[in-house]
Amino acid sequence: MDTVAPRPAQRPLLHLGLLLLTVGTTFGTYLVVLREAGWDPAGEWSWQHVPWDWWRVSWDAVRESLQFSLSAIAILGCHEMGHWVAARHHRVETSLPYFLPVPLFGFGTLGAVIRIRGRIPSRNALVDIGAAGPLAGFLVAVPVLLWGYAHTHLVPAVPLPGGIPAPDSALGALLHLASSAAPAAPEGPQTTVFGDSLLTLLVQRFTIGVLPPGTDVAANGFIIAGWFGCLVTMLNLIPIGQLDAGHLAFANLGRRATGVGKLAAAGLLGLVLFFNWSWVFWLLVVALVVGFRHPEVERPEEPLDLRRVWICIACLAVFVLCVIPSPVQLIAAP
Repeated sequence: MDTVAPRPAQRPLLHLGLLLLTVGTTFGTYLVVLREAGWDPAGEWSWQHVPWDWWRVSWDAVRESLQFSLSAIAILGCHEMGHWVAARHHRVETSLPYFLPVPLFGFGTLGAVIRIRGRIPSRNALVDIGAAGPLAGFLVAVPVLLWGYAHTHLVPAVPLPGGIPAPDSALGALLHLASSAAPAAPEGPQTTVFGDSLLTLLVQRFTIGVLPPGTDVAANGFIIAGWFGCLVTMLNLIPIGQLDAGHLAFANLGRRATGVGKLAAAGLLGLVLFFNWSWVFWLLVVALVVGFRHPEVERPEEPLDLRRVWICIACLAVFVLCVIPSPVQLIAAP
């Protein structure tokens, strides 16, 4: 995602400092999460919570945290540098990436952004700048996922609740509260289940094959980093406002892209209602922060060439591969 802003002075030390902080927060967040889950160096999971000695970790836990941190930073960095290189190619002044560290929350980062400081000259340039980020990040996320799935092991599968609306959706929660026979909240240990996209399912089938019944893949640092990269790519390829796909929609449709953005927001609302309530956060971000309007390019009369149309189609295919209807669920451990 990028935003138009007045032209400030370049501050390379700030960008470097935010990058190093994000390396630290992604590493530390993953390490603490592993420790709180009772990660065993032999590859087994025991659900014991021992917060008083969180600093006593094994080298294997440190190594996996470092794998996650560097892989996630590589995906985010390539995404933003894709925007930066394309912008420089079209002589549009832009900042270096701002990484957004968040200690001990989520994945340790809110991603990264660049700030465009000049008007984009044409619709063709708009496609190049908008598409370069998600395509570059996707091309890094795929080998990270391939490596992660090739070096994982299988664990007993956790039964997932089915049905629509899903239990983690807004409607599912309301139905739970409205039911007089609603069961009590589950007690005891819980496990985090990461939802699959078409890409993760394809990579899993390519590297592992068909899983034996009753088994699932144990997520390692590379898998979670690649999964996170796909989620970031998906979010940026929602055609709203000045998100990456918002650029592509405006390049193709002009002012009509505003209506497409509102339809996409309605789709997000559907994800909130029927699949996972956590989508409400991104819905609020795009509605209140990103917005639905897009600034005009300098030469709107210049037609969009066929090569840029194919780039837009490629981004649509990447979006379909990366869609995760229910990203994360907390399930009672068996």
